[in-house]
Amino acid sequence: MRIGIITGSGTYALPGFEDAAPAEVETRFGTVPVTEGRFAGAEVVHLARHRTGHELVSHQVTHQANVSALVERGCDAVLAVTVCGAVDPTIALGSLVVFDDLHFTVNRLADGSICTLHTEPGAPGRGHWIFEDPFSPALRGALLEAARAAGQEVRDGGCYGHVDGPRFNTKAEIRGLAACGVSAVSQTAGPETVLCGEAELPYALLGYATDYANGVQDEATPVETLVSLIERSPSAFAAVLGEAVPRVAAAGPPEPVGTHFRWD
Repeated sequence: MRIGIITGSGTYALPGFEDAAPAEVETRFGTVPVTEGRFAGAEVVHLARHRTGHELVSHQVTHQANVSALVERGCDAVLAVTVCGAVDPTIALGSLVVFDDLHFTVNRLADGSICTLHTEPGAPGRGHWIFEDPFSPALRGALLEAARAAGQEVRDGGCYGHVDGPRFNTKAEIRGLAACGVSAVSQTAGPETVLCGEAELPYALLGYATDYANGVQDEATPVETLVSLIERSPSAFAAVLGEAVPRVAAAGPPEPVGTHFRWD
């Protein structure tokens, strides 16, 4: 079994990655740099969304190519992590959320195109992804168990809100998201969730709260706090992933989420 790991802001490499070998994966959406090796005893393909040195800011992340690269490299499941801004005021900064729902109503990529792998008329596999919940229950369970085993404060469930970057959101925008039940926001995981679903690649998302979104508290989270928590997030993510990866590998490939209504 091969597990894909996607990391975001602040996490550009995995500690303890054995036999790590960089590779360039060619896809129909472009070339993607990944690192392959063994992490926590399992075969892993690591993909840093923003690339080394945070080369790509949020609206430049190549989501279609990234997901296609993980499929091309034979991944059976994907564990993704993201730093995020808490919309729910009861989420403690520095704590984790294993999301179980998604708010991404625009369903578009940064260039305005629809977020889908089905880009060519008549292409094999075209169709509709039909699901109840967008995240893999088996992978969610592994992340929850792993976070608890690693001694991390974690919340079971929450709605991930995808917002367009690179700017942060206004108070009015956050109020609207809060009214929809969004728990936390960031700028990259909406497309990943959808594209992994279309690719029948089971996916789960772990968030680390680095700040309260605009207007959630009377006083804004200091930028210094945000930066400090982003710097602390890699160790929390590494601890959880180190516990989660063996659990996922031992359980074997999880079932894809939902069903696909196809036209061929």
